[in-house]
Amino acid sequence: MKKATKSIWIVIAVLLAAFLYYYITIPAFNIHSIGTWWFIIGGTIVLTVLLSARKAWKENHKIKIGKEMMLLDIKSTKIAKIGFFITAILFAVLVVGAFLSSPIINAKKYQKLMTVEERDFTKDISQVDYNTIPILDKDSAALLGDRKMGSMVDMVSQFEVANDYSQINVNNKPVRVSPLVYASAIKWFTNQKEGIPAYIKIDMATQDIECVKLTEGIKYSKSEYFNRNIYRHLRFRYPTYIFTEQIFFEIDDEGTPFWICPVKKFNIGLFGGETIGNVVICNAITGECTDYQLEDVPQWVDKVFQAELLMELYDYNGTLKHGFFNSVLGQKDCLETTSGYNYIALDDDVWVYSGVTSVSGDESNVGFVLMNQRTMETRFYKIEGATERSAMSSAQGQVQNLGYQATFPLLLNISGEPTYFMALKDDAGLVKMYAMVNIQKYQWVATGDSIKECEKSYQQLLKTNGITGAASEEGQTVSGKIENLMSVNIEGTSHIYFALEGKQEIFDIDLSNTQLLDIIKYNTGDKIQISYMEGENPVRVTEIK
Repeated sequence: MKKATKSIWIVIAVLLAAFLYYYITIPAFNIHSIGTWWFIIGGTIVLTVLLSARKAWKENHKIKIGKEMMLLDIKSTKIAKIGFFITAILFAVLVVGAFLSSPIINAKKYQKLMTVEERDFTKDISQVDYNTIPILDKDSAALLGDRKMGSMVDMVSQFEVANDYSQINVNNKPVRVSPLVYASAIKWFTNQKEGIPAYIKIDMATQDIECVKLTEGIKYSKSEYFNRNIYRHLRFRYPTYIFTEQIFFEIDDEGTPFWICPVKKFNIGLFGGETIGNVVICNAITGECTDYQLEDVPQWVDKVFQAELLMELYDYNGTLKHGFFNSVLGQKDCLETTSGYNYIALDDDVWVYSGVTSVSGDESNVGFVLMNQRTMETRFYKIEGATERSAMSSAQGQVQNLGYQATFPLLLNISGEPTYFMALKDDAGLVKMYAMVNIQKYQWVATGDSIKECEKSYQQLLKTNGITGAASEEGQTVSGKIENLMSVNIEGTSHIYFALEGKQEIFDIDLSNTQLLDIIKYNTGDKIQISYMEGENPVRVTEIK
């Protein structure tokens, strides 16, 4: 009876330890999960040690000698041998499985994980619309978010802003969103019943910041403890799914917060060829989860593939064309992404942009690549030019007396010219100026205190260098009666907005241009003749005739 009781307590202790390990580390029950293998190996070692120790304890407390003692010693040795033999087999499977899944012997399979289509830049990337340019990077967005949170006196003592700042498109506008988190464990204890009351939303084009307050709080997040922690909530709902390390906070077009949780798919062996197979979308308020196959993910979702994963897949495609050993030795025809990336909005999706260069590490790009974060669609554009880092250095050199640092560039189409656009920040991380650098002629640099001033300087620079596609300052001419005349202030500069009867366009006059000051003589109903630039919104007036 005592022996049975001791055995039961050993089993209970092992099960309790296993449960605590599982509850804390939450590995997936999946043969493709390395965490699962370590869980089994660790459990086998612990069980072997406990059973062997139990036998040894019996032996040390036995008075009898002879055959019974010898039998106990044999049993203890057998348990240890069997346990460690099983452990060795499991570890061997782990090591061999990892090797058989590696690019060393599966180069062709890795190279084909991503399909790359070569496209035409001017056809795919339309003329720039400055209302959709995300002029802030994540660091600048975080500064603005923290400042906004500091002004929310009713929440600042209880909550902080998470560092997610996911860049997404909402109603065709680039925004970054990030939930609030509990400021401490004590603050969680006092507020977890109502949940997290708001999230931060930053318009990346206008820099407008909004703290969106919810009628019902977020109950499932990364800052929750116990079962409402989003990772643990997902694990208990989907015990076999291997979720990516990074899940994404997004909002739909109505502003409802969700967690976008991609599920890994291993296409090569046990652990190799990682892509995304399906996506679980979890309502951050209710915890309700919906499982989608990759091709069925709703259009409003923007982030499924992490940028680093897409770049890794492209590097496999670019470096393994002639096998693994060529990628590390001869390196013939080997291409890879550059050292950074940024995002652009295209077709109501978020695309990861990165330059493509040879693995030799020279200072030029052979082209650039766009990768859709929702579908993994990948487009390559063959345009030779400067790397992003070279362009950043060129822009910083233009304002070296001010000591500004350039953000990683965005890719724009300006008058048919592939152009790097970047913000220039001071030591405090605040955006002070903007720069445009021609990709193919990176010594062509234009800067300005505002985006419009920068673009105007760049257009003039293109014209000076004989780029016939550059927009003409003369533009088109139109006349009519003024209606809806109003004054606005944009980035510290006074502008006049107005419409003409029978015209849908909104016309913009920048009063910093002294040649246009005659507009102050006009009133609503007056007839006016103007020249303007096509393709802009609002339309920029260049001359009053």
